[in-house]
Amino acid sequence: MGRKQPGFAQTVTEIVRRHARDFDPATTEMRPSRQGKYLSVTCVVRATSREQLDALYQELCDHPAVVMVL
Repeated sequence: MGRKQPGFAQTVTEIVRRHARDFDPATTEMRPSRQGKYLSVTCVVRATSREQLDALYQELCDHPAVVMVL
């Protein structure tokens, strides 16, 4: 989940694609928070290793617009 700002979902999908080359951005789901301040972006990937998943998680967590990664 991140602060709702232009290009946020695209930024998230670009990060995911760097770590999961077979990720299809068309499967991305987005949901705004009740008050419209945040945007939840759901991406489903098939992880091939713990290292891949850890690297993806870390890059998402390090992004300044990302508030939470689950």
